[in-house]
Amino acid sequence: MVSPIKLIILFDGGCPLCQREVSFLRSKDVSSLISFVDINSTSYNPKLFNDISYRDAMGRIHAIKSSGEVLKDVDVFREAYRIVGLGWIYAPTTLPLLAPIFDQVYQLWARWRLTLTGRPSLDQLCKLKDLKAQKRFDDF
Repeated sequence: MVSPIKLIILFDGGCPLCQREVSFLRSKDVSSLISFVDINSTSYNPKLFNDISYRDAMGRIHAIKSSGEVLKDVDVFREAYRIVGLGWIYAPTTLPLLAPIFDQVYQLWARWRLTLTGRPSLDQLCKLKDLKAQKRFDDF
C-alpha cells in the first residue's frame, strides 16, 4: 500500500510559535497527508530524514516531499498550505516582486526566532542535544 503522506515537516517542538503552526496545519489536514516530526525528540534520527541534521533543521524549517525533494524556508509553508487546501494564503509569496521580500523576512525570522521566543542559542541547543544523546547512549 502506498503511503498517503505527501510531506514530512521537521519542526522545533520546543518553539511555541512552531507548535501553534503545526497544530493549525494538523487541524486542517483532514486527510492526514502531512507528517510532523519533532526534531527535539530524543528519537529524532537524521538518517531517516535525508540526513538533515538537528543543527540544520533548527536553523531553518525543512520538509521532505514524497518524491524525496527537500524543501526549506517559505517553500515548506507554501507546500503545506497547498496540501491542506489553503494554498491561496501563501500564493502571494510566489509573485516575482514579493517572493524575495517574503524570503528575506523568513530569513530574519529564522535568524532571530530562538532569541525572540526566549530560547538558548543554536550552539547551546546543539550541545544540550549532544549531551542528551550521550546520556541515552551511556544508559544503554
